[in-house]
Amino acid sequence: MAADSREIRRRYDRLAPWFDGLESVLEGLFFRRWRKRLWAEVQGQHILEVGVGTGKNFPFYPADARVTAIDFSPNMLTIAQRKRERKGLSAELALMDVQALDYADNCFDTVIASFVFCSVPRPRKGLKELYRVCKPGGQVLLLEHVLSANRIMAALMRLCNPLTVRLFGANINRETVKNVQSCPFRHIYVDPASGDMIKLIRAVK
Repeated sequence: MAADSREIRRRYDRLAPWFDGLESVLEGLFFRRWRKRLWAEVQGQHILEVGVGTGKNFPFYPADARVTAIDFSPNMLTIAQRKRERKGLSAELALMDVQALDYADNCFDTVIASFVFCSVPRPRKGLKELYRVCKPGGQVLLLEHVLSANRIMAALMRLCNPLTVRLFGANINRETVKNVQSCPFRHIYVDPASGDMIKLIRAVK
């Protein structure tokens, strides 16, 4: 694992015990609704969730699908494992970096991630990995924080970004739609209702 990935992982390991509490207000007001909308788009029988974190998406897992979920933070994954056991889920959890997935080409019907690529050191490399493991005709679904299209807000986000990376390991100035467009997907759809700084993206391989 590269040095920058190790540093981000250490930050998430440090935050893991308090992570759900830190995001509880935003989760209740905004994020949970969008997670539900994201998972409603899932298709197929074999699903990969990238960046499972503490397991916030567990309530939305399809009952009739095989779900594999990964995270690069051991401490976050430990919390997810405990939640999985309490909920009686059959999902397979694995410690893995999205920038180097240990899966064969073309093996998942849907690859899904929520609020993950703000913290991936090399996001285009990670997105190319998602493309690689997705089956032809399959889809990659993303719910992501992005840089505002408003110039003043974008300037403020760029100004604050070094602090948010240092404190939380998350970038608030990512241009994730452009990064997805750099991959050879056949079709990319951005939900127009998902707003200026949060985007729901569907990319078909």
